[in-house]
Amino acid sequence: MKISELLNPQAIISELRATDKKGVLAELTDTLVPLVPELERNQVLDVLYEREKLGSTGIGDGVAIPHGKIANLSTLQLVFARSSQGVDFESMDGQSAQLFFLLIAPQGAVGVHLKTLARISKLLKDVQVRKQLLAAADAAAIYQIILDHEGTS
Repeated sequence: MKISELLNPQAIISELRATDKKGVLAELTDTLVPLVPELERNQVLDVLYEREKLGSTGIGDGVAIPHGKIANLSTLQLVFARSSQGVDFESMDGQSAQLFFLLIAPQGAVGVHLKTLARISKLLKDVQVRKQLLAAADAAAIYQIILDHEGTS
């Protein structure tokens, strides 16, 4: 399944207001929860905080992919966000994160969860894609960039 098929265009934040890790997780969650009635804000945040305790989901190169699994969820959910100034996400390479994909998967969806994480990582490993996402004018342009590049990534 393609990222663009999982990512609701309404779940794109073209400029995060949050300036710290907890704030980013909250803003990502607050974007997703209204779009998915079966999700509860505190449950999502608890899952994300627990995952971050295992190690930062900041994978480097200005990218973070906070993720977790929720028992009562029917389908995998994504949110994309961008922070022009960057946020300290305790990334492995020490760089601030500027591009974020929140991934929330159903509890039993191990395969699709891992495949989606791999697709996101592959897409954002491309330096040109990262540059285009950072330069995009708005959420619609961000969505179009993802659409254009995931077929070639």
